[in-house]
Amino acid sequence: MGDAAGRQKPYGAAVIDLHSHLLPGLDDGPPDLEAALEMARAMAESGVRVVCATPHVRDDFPTSPGSMERALERLQAAVEEAGIAIEVRGGAEIALNRLPGLDTGIRERFGLGGTPGLLLLETPYDTLPADLPRVCKRLRDDGIVPVIAHPERNPTVQDEPTRLDDVVAAGAVVQVTAASFDGSLGRTTARCAHRLLELDLVHLIASDAHAPGLPECGMAEAAGTVGGGELGVWLSEAVPAALLAGEELPPRPA
Repeated sequence: MGDAAGRQKPYGAAVIDLHSHLLPGLDDGPPDLEAALEMARAMAESGVRVVCATPHVRDDFPTSPGSMERALERLQAAVEEAGIAIEVRGGAEIALNRLPGLDTGIRERFGLGGTPGLLLLETPYDTLPADLPRVCKRLRDDGIVPVIAHPERNPTVQDEPTRLDDVVAAGAVVQVTAASFDGSLGRTTARCAHRLLELDLVHLIASDAHAPGLPECGMAEAAGTVGGGELGVWLSEAVPAALLAGEELPPRPA
């Protein structure tokens, strides 16, 4: 598994990364187009075929739909010109405290992968909001599937992973960062990620990449860390593909 082709084989050749900070100059991702292209190239070489560029929408990075769309168009054109074999789609990682201030039109423009019925929500790094299940239920009632980003990095979830039971029961889909599984983000985070997987509270993995290189861009490596095979494909290909297509999630492999 030393080369890019070898890394792809156990998990297919259609890895989909629904969470990355690939757009240049908008948040804490790449500072310029050159760095963004380096990231896109690294992702393509590791087996990613579709990536959603999801800049932060939060108090320190109040990204607007227009700035996201302009940066996305610029990056898409540059990726095509460079001949990089990856499809870049839009979206945003929305802080929970920002969500109430977004009207329907803005929410649709921030739809994950350009899908109005899909929204990526950032789990806070301090406490887990008690009303998160209610927020998710309200979104589902509005026809929107909430994708909860990296809850394994939240101390409340780390102390009590079953806190996500009600969130998932309310209709949310849980995304764990690829680098969380191998300990790159700390042992506590790794323990929580594996425990959530054991509890059937993880539906997909994503890079949450902010810079080029492994482990952040190593989706195939993460699929291998959790056992590879059918489960790796389910987490990195089948579930993300179903979400983007607006379809029911495929059953988790035994």
